[in-house]
Amino acid sequence: MTPLILQRPALLFIVLILVLPLAAGLGTKVLHRRFPLADEARENYKIVQGATLTLLALLIGFTLSMAVGRYDQRKNLEEEEANAIGTEYLRVELLGGEAAAQAKALLGRYLQARIQFYVVHDAAALDQINRNTSELQTQLWASVRDAAKAQPNPVMALVVGGMNDVINSQGYTQAAWINRIPVAAWALMIVIAIFSNLMQGYGAHAQVGRRVLLLVLPITVTLSLTLIADIDSPRGGLIRVAPLNLMSLAQSLPANP
Repeated sequence: MTPLILQRPALLFIVLILVLPLAAGLGTKVLHRRFPLADEARENYKIVQGATLTLLALLIGFTLSMAVGRYDQRKNLEEEEANAIGTEYLRVELLGGEAAAQAKALLGRYLQARIQFYVVHDAAALDQINRNTSELQTQLWASVRDAAKAQPNPVMALVVGGMNDVINSQGYTQAAWINRIPVAAWALMIVIAIFSNLMQGYGAHAQVGRRVLLLVLPITVTLSLTLIADIDSPRGGLIRVAPLNLMSLAQSLPANP
């Protein structure tokens, strides 16, 4: 399970903006005083420091790419889900009569449940939406299953296949929202960020102007990691996938099918 700090990017920002400058200050106030860095060793130290910062930059870039890829996947699956529901809404007309009207009504309710999945952020309300979605899927499948049993022909197969796409698309979306950057990757990146700031403070000179520069790395790394967490958090961040295609479909459907 993803820790709360990674589900709430604002909380991660607060923690990092306190911990990373503290690590830089620890390097300056403690390590630099207790283990002074000799001038002849400073060149070797700069090589190690540069390698550490390069590794941190690569990890941040790689993790950002993972987060953006997952965000794009969630957007694409929302579009595919809207297309699947819209297509099946047209296909169920092949059922004819009361069965078609019932299937359309169920699809309309299902569409509203899927929109709520994207916009609701309360855990209890989300659990209720997931239960409602599961119940509606059972009813939708029953509506086409019975018709297919009564008339096993290619036309009914088309309707059943479309309903299968509707249900599968919800499963793919659910999996994409659960799929997050691994906690181990976050832990490694944060540990390296702490050590990078510690080394930055340890290698800094005593002048006041140099010490002011110690804030640049902690702030930069904090903002970068917070951005990654925001993109990777479907519900807890500011950057979210809006159900634009689902809402557009809902507006295009007749009020009383």
